[in-house]
Amino acid sequence: MKLPPIEARLAGNRFVLDEEESHIEIDQELARSTGTAERIIACCPAGVYSRRPDGEVAVEYAACLECGTCLAVSSPGALRWRYPRGGFGVQYREG
Repeated sequence: MKLPPIEARLAGNRFVLDEEESHIEIDQELARSTGTAERIIACCPAGVYSRRPDGEVAVEYAACLECGTCLAVSSPGALRWRYPRGGFGVQYREG
């Protein structure tokens, strides 16, 4: 049995946005100086991180899959990541 592409499978998940509080914070200066910025942009499977024209890292936390990959590749202190508050974040349906 052939599975649908990953994008189609992930589209079935539900994301409940916490508009009051992001669960991801970046120390922009530390992320730049340690190379964390490049690593988290390159490794995030959901494409949560991107580079702004001013060089800072933008975070689209609403799309976060909560896998922790970014935390695993970041330098200590450059990224503050925690699970979203109860009832918010990704709710996996498939994928």
